[in-house]
Amino acid sequence: MKTILVTGGAGFIGSNFVHFLLDSDSGYKIVNLDALTYAGNPDNLISLENNPGYEFVKGSIDDSSLVADLFDNHDFDAVVHFAAESHVDRSITGPEAFVKTNVLGTQVLLQTAKKAWQDRYDKKRFVHISTDEVYGSLGPSGYFTEKTPLAPNSPYSASKAGSDLLVRAFYETYNFPALITRCSNNYGPYQFPEKLIPLTITNALRDLPLPVYGDGKNVRDWLFVNDHCAAIKLVLERGTPGNVYNIGGNNEWHNIDIVKLICAELGKPESLITFVKDRLGHDRRYAIDASFIKSELGWSPSVNFEQGIKKTIQWYLDNRWWWNAILKTSV
Repeated sequence: MKTILVTGGAGFIGSNFVHFLLDSDSGYKIVNLDALTYAGNPDNLISLENNPGYEFVKGSIDDSSLVADLFDNHDFDAVVHFAAESHVDRSITGPEAFVKTNVLGTQVLLQTAKKAWQDRYDKKRFVHISTDEVYGSLGPSGYFTEKTPLAPNSPYSASKAGSDLLVRAFYETYNFPALITRCSNNYGPYQFPEKLIPLTITNALRDLPLPVYGDGKNVRDWLFVNDHCAAIKLVLERGTPGNVYNIGGNNEWHNIDIVKLICAELGKPESLITFVKDRLGHDRRYAIDASFIKSELGWSPSVNFEQGIKKTIQWYLDNRWWWNAILKTSV
């Protein structure tokens, strides 16, 4: 049985990955390190409390003593590194936390894993989960490839680009067994309701205004979170150290069209839509070319956006207790 350190495993994508890995493969034990900040929610993993293949540790990735203790007490076969401050709006008003967690925290993990894994790199993997936002913004055409230069436009994406470059440097300098994945916008169960899709669903269910930035014409490529988890598992098991893998859903939508679609699915009037002042530095369009991971590892998304949004809406309908608890504590 392989033992994996998952950082940020109580967050949106991380918790979905923990569920996906334990549900799909009994050959893994997961140690989940999460600081349980605003986006980390232990309720995401409540069904795993008695699972012998799962252990939760509360703490921050920038706590070098704690991270060292974890590596001393476990012979990790791999690290899958999700932990990050990830909400762009919060990075605009408070960028310091993003640098601390995303850059310095990643450095702590890299340095500790390097020391623990010395002379055994061939049997180890460090998978760093990043974002297409590090590439900046696209015009009306074209796609991000793994060769696209990094040009981040927000404090969040700049901090993620910094962590990406640290990971790359550890591979280039030490031959450290690191891989990087960069995904498009995820959606699905357990997403913190500040983000566009869960915010729209939960507000619409309560007949509250549905805020849309600017003219609503910003374009994102949407990836159902389970498809992302499947891609990460492939990279973990079959990816080549040193490689970057773009993971995209091939589902480009304008923000305003997503909000209108959710209104239609829930039978809510479009009069709830409220246009608000655009976000500072709001990138106009993201779109990923995921042909490399398809050709190298055989991955492609299994769910289109129309299918995925129905699954997502149904999950929020079935799990009102989950998001109601978050909304009560964030008031």
